[in-house]
Amino acid sequence: MTHDHGTPPLTTIAPSDKRYPALNRGFNQRWIARPDYVRLVGSPEGAARALSEAVNQAPEHPERTRITVRSGGHCYEDFVCGDDVRVILDVSPMCGIYHDPSLEAYCVEAGATNWHVYSHLYPLSGRALPGGSCYSVGTGGHITGGGFGLLSRQCGLTVDYLYAVEVAVVRPDRTVELVLATRDDPDPDRRELLWAHTGGGGGNFGVVARFWFRDLPEPPSNVLLTGRSWKWSDFTKDDFADLVTAYGEYFRDHQDPEEPSGKLFAMLKLNHVSNGEIGLVAQVDADDTGGGRAMKEFLDAVDGRIAPESGQMSAPMGEHPPVQGMLEPRHLPWLTATQALNGSGENRCGKYKSAYLRRPFSRAQIEAMWAYLGKEHYTDYVNKEALIQVDSYGGAINRPFRETAVPQRDSVLKLQFQVYWKRVEKESDVDTHIKWIRDIYRKTFASTGGVPVIGDATDGCYINYPDADLGDTSWNHSGERWSKLYYKDAYPRLQRVKKRWDPLNVFRHRQSVEPPASTSGSGSDPGPS
Repeated sequence: MTHDHGTPPLTTIAPSDKRYPALNRGFNQRWIARPDYVRLVGSPEGAARALSEAVNQAPEHPERTRITVRSGGHCYEDFVCGDDVRVILDVSPMCGIYHDPSLEAYCVEAGATNWHVYSHLYPLSGRALPGGSCYSVGTGGHITGGGFGLLSRQCGLTVDYLYAVEVAVVRPDRTVELVLATRDDPDPDRRELLWAHTGGGGGNFGVVARFWFRDLPEPPSNVLLTGRSWKWSDFTKDDFADLVTAYGEYFRDHQDPEEPSGKLFAMLKLNHVSNGEIGLVAQVDADDTGGGRAMKEFLDAVDGRIAPESGQMSAPMGEHPPVQGMLEPRHLPWLTATQALNGSGENRCGKYKSAYLRRPFSRAQIEAMWAYLGKEHYTDYVNKEALIQVDSYGGAINRPFRETAVPQRDSVLKLQFQVYWKRVEKESDVDTHIKWIRDIYRKTFASTGGVPVIGDATDGCYINYPDADLGDTSWNHSGERWSKLYYKDAYPRLQRVKKRWDPLNVFRHRQSVEPPASTSGSGSDPGPS
């Protein structure tokens, strides 16, 4: 069943086209490619045809050999828009959302964004994906990496509901096949292909055209939403320690998704001091009769424990605009609240790092964050858009009802280190931004080689927040490879799927799933000569 909505199946954008400068880059303006062309794909059949043509063409430039896939364009590294990219297959025109009676499931095409899903699927069905808060993120990458957002503690990850996926794959003879893989497929290889798309990351096995979901959750009709901040100037080190400790302990102690407190989701925005504020956003299910009490108890535990007094949030923080007029938790329809939080930030450059925490912050971690957020080091550094975002985690995520490729299922917090800058900044300033995020990350996890190893306190990194530094021994002294940090013990299984479904290693980048025989990840498919 194909819904192309009248979209042309293929549109080719060459370097001479006026649209090319807008389409050879993604959300992160740090990475700009120079592909031979960008191909806009409007249907699954178009995806297969575009891939077939691309994989059988000889490269015009020997240094550009990769074929990459873009959905929303939010890849944090140069995996989609790198210097070595020959063709970008852009699936964003393929963005339909509908019920498919043949599979008894809701179909989300791979070019749809988070906001497409929330604003179309929910009004039609009363159901939703428990996905992210940034509206413009494409589902093609978001879902394949696991998918995580404000409903996840209550409902789990998006991939927990994934029933089927349609993928254009390249056979050993360079022909292309459009494969439909379902959770209950009689073919074990196809079941494995579906499993690999439940957390194995985007752009690893083929061009995803469509996803199908069964038994999707119903979000609450109403939520309580609050946004507040504290002035950095009011904090002592003890206040800072009390805040982040109370935050971590609350989510350690409230992990039952059947309880109102287990449904509560929060983001703590530990901005660099030059921002002027530390922020907090929290949301809870207001349909649950205990939701109001859970919100009060959470705010008492976190905000009530410290001397600084909270007030209205006024500054943008990372990828979110300030949540204003909600110092007191506000009762809102779920879709309205979701729209209020939707943001992706301005067009800018960025660098990101991540960590899963299995327990609240240690004293050493707190002291490192305090120091490198500008209280002891980087005191002359001025960047209001440098921060550590601490997301609540666990709840229903940690009680999966089926096997997926996401291995981190017992953490209580999820960290995203972020730094942003304008593309026009001079190179020395860019170097300082990147040095800051590397330093604060390395110091936060100094006791484990500068990265959050798989252990009692930390549980690796999130593939949807990719960080090329994890593959660099200058920054990763832990002895654990990036593949272990992302995938843990699931990695060899992903490699077997890679061998079966992408035998030529067409879909590759610096941290793509490697064929089993490879140890470097540098193998390439040079294409026909």
